[in-house]
Amino acid sequence: MSIPAIKTESLRKEFGNHAAVKSLTLQVEQGEVFGFLGPNGAGKTTSIKMLLGLAAPTSGGGALLGKPLGDRSALAKIGFLPEHFRFQEWLTADEFLELHGELLGMSTRDLNLRRDELLERVGLADFRHKQLRTFSKGMLQRIGLAQALMNRPALVFLDEPTSGLDPVGRRLVRDIIHELRAEGTSVFLNSHLLSEIEVTCNRVAFIRHGEVIRVMEMSALDKNISLLTIRADGLTAEVVGGLAAWGEDIRPDDGNLTMTIRSESDLPQINRYLVEHKAEVYALIPNRVSLEEIFIETLGEDGGL
Repeated sequence: MSIPAIKTESLRKEFGNHAAVKSLTLQVEQGEVFGFLGPNGAGKTTSIKMLLGLAAPTSGGGALLGKPLGDRSALAKIGFLPEHFRFQEWLTADEFLELHGELLGMSTRDLNLRRDELLERVGLADFRHKQLRTFSKGMLQRIGLAQALMNRPALVFLDEPTSGLDPVGRRLVRDIIHELRAEGTSVFLNSHLLSEIEVTCNRVAFIRHGEVIRVMEMSALDKNISLLTIRADGLTAEVVGGLAAWGEDIRPDDGNLTMTIRSESDLPQINRYLVEHKAEVYALIPNRVSLEEIFIETLGEDGGL
């Protein structure tokens, strides 16, 4: 078995009498995109700081790429884009990536090749000689993403990477995350944009007070149908009663019929049943549960805080 990209056990961080992270236990596999979800104040940023060795845990422990938290050899293989960043605004985009390449100990040849490649990839090649002080927030977000990828990391931490980006910028970040996953790079993604999480992550963890309360495979969303709308004529009381074999809470809804069902695999049987009982079926419309609905179901309207 491969070594997990991230593994923590009862990781805890206290500030005075307050526990910002109570007991973080999780595991992220190599090559997966892992979403880290929770309301504001749930301990997400503090957790990331501990994982990156920027804050010492009060107790508990963990490992990145098989090395203890804070190990320099592991940190050399990690990229990081923080949510709140302050870059050297007097530098040009070229100079900024060159600085980070030198800090990473890259050779001049590798640095130049990687810098050019990333400026092109994040759509900033035409602005390479512009000072960062002239960049919009979205442009700064993209140059920040480029610096996080300079060392071709094995593990990337992205904290709200699409904050301040327009739809085109969000699509660019999403495509880059897909490319990283295809290359076998692990991505630890913290974002409030649940629609972005839905289309990028393999798994997600829901946290409250710095504790993981649920981990979910994103593929489960495709199978998780809660409501079925039936458009049909000839739905007698007897026919409607028979639908209880596949679900419950059967009720009329604006000329249609809705019901909660247990599995998408029941749809062909429901259709067959209706046709056999002389109903004229126009449509069976499944409504999949969204990640937002699961977030609220798991953490509550107030996030459980």
